[in-house]
Order: sequence, then structure tokens, then C-alpha cells
Amino acid sequence: MALVRLFSLLMLIICIGSKVIADDGPVASLESSSFLNNGVTAHRGNSSEFPENTLPAFKSGIEIGADWIELDVFVTKDDKLVVIHDRTTQRVGDKNLVVPDSTYNQLLIVDVATDFRKRMRKTIDECPMQKIPLLEDVLKIVMKQNRTRVSIQPKMDCVAQAVALVKRLNAESWVGLNDGNLQYMIEVKRLASEIPVFWDRGADTNIDEDIQIANQHGFEILVLHQSGVTSEKVQKVKTAGLDFGAWTVNECTTMETLLDMGVDRLYTDHPRMLLKLKMDR
Repeated sequence: MALVRLFSLLMLIICIGSKVIADDGPVASLESSSFLNNGVTAHRGNSSEFPENTLPAFKSGIEIGADWIELDVFVTKDDKLVVIHDRTTQRVGDKNLVVPDSTYNQLLIVDVATDFRKRMRKTIDECPMQKIPLLEDVLKIVMKQNRTRVSIQPKMDCVAQAVALVKRLNAESWVGLNDGNLQYMIEVKRLASEIPVFWDRGADTNIDEDIQIANQHGFEILVLHQSGVTSEKVQKVKTAGLDFGAWTVNECTTMETLLDMGVDRLYTDHPRMLLKLKMDR
């Protein structure tokens, strides 16, 4: 009986310890993961409801059920990977700083919710100040769940640094990279072949050449500007074994048209609208 009680006590300690690790650890287990696959990429997060490229926008994109959120990265003067679309803070912020020429501490004084607050006519209480997030902080948030992944768009030559961060965090399963710069995307596959590449293309791109290049380098999906999408292009891409995406689609009628053409993935500032549309079809 004493041995039985000792064994039970040991099992209880192990279970409690496991729970503490699960509750406190920043990374969710992938053993029971079930990443979504609904073809909805929340462009710069849920950027129609929250300031773009901010933690609230990314958290909302996850909460509403987009299978991917997308973000943009620059490198600061002190080598920090930060999440912002433009080279300067002028468009979104209350101060105009050049991101690559500024330290992260200098950038922290910028309220990057300023433009959104003005456009949406919200008060500071309704839309509080937001700071430029670090890519590492966004990745740690994404890694706490197993439904939504994040696509990183390098806005300067920082692919190696971004991939190194992903590997240090063991975040490969949660991450993809996207951009129109071919050399950047080739470098992704050279450094981490398991990370999916979303190769962004313009409206007037030569789709036959793109397919050949994408297959040559192991890219997973071609993402065309919405104005250049045709049923013929969609069929060619899918026949070649690639997925077809379109950016950036914010009108409901355009969403319906592209979905009817067989487009697999839409980048949108309105992920909630697109998810509802897909649910109702």
C-alpha cells in the first residue's frame, strides 16, 4: 500500500508540474495542433478594426479565426526587427522618424495608432496609444495558439535576421514569408526550406514565367494583385501544383468574384467580412 501511495503521489507531482509548464510557457504544443486553412489572410492584422501592424490588430486577427495574419518588418539602427509597413512613421504616427535610422527606444515614443484614430474618429480612450511592436513579441503571441500562423514581409534586406529569430524561437511551424522581391524569397528557402513562401506578384506579371520560377525554387503560392487575376491564370497556377492568392481585397463583391474564380487565398483588411462571406456561401 505504501508503494501504491508513493506512486500516486509521484504521478500527482508530474501532472501538476506539466500543468505549470503548459500554463506558464510561451509556446503551445504542436502535438495536438490544428492550424486553420480557410484562405483568409488578415492584412497587417485585423487592420479595419484596429491600427495596422499593432498587437491589438494581430490578436484580433487570431481571435476572429483568420488562418494567417500578415505583417511587415524593418530593422532599426540598433538591429531590432520591428513591425511597421513604411520606412518612416509619418503616415501612421504622430511623429516622423526614419525607422532604419532610429533606435528602438527612439521609435517607442511614436503613437502608431494616430492615423487610425483620426480616420475612425475615435477618442484616445476608444483607441489608446500603440507602440511599434517587436517581431519577437508578435511571434511569441502567435506561438501561444495552434490555429493561426503569421506571414512576415521583409521591407528591407533582413531575411537572414528574421529567419534566425524564427529558428531561435523554434517558431518555424507558425511562420511563412511573403514579398515580391525574388532574391528575398529565394533566400528564405535557402535558409529554411520548410518555411512556406508566398511570392507576391503584380497585376501584369508573366504568369508562365512566375510558375516556372516558383516551382524551381519550391515556393508554395503565387499572390497576384487583385486587378490582374483571371480565371485562366488561376487555372494555370493550380494545374502547376501551386496555390493562388490575391491582394489586397477589401470589397465584398470583389471577394465573391475572386472566390468564384477559384482563388485559394485573399489578403484583406476586413478578415471578419471575408470569413462571414465564406461561411455564408
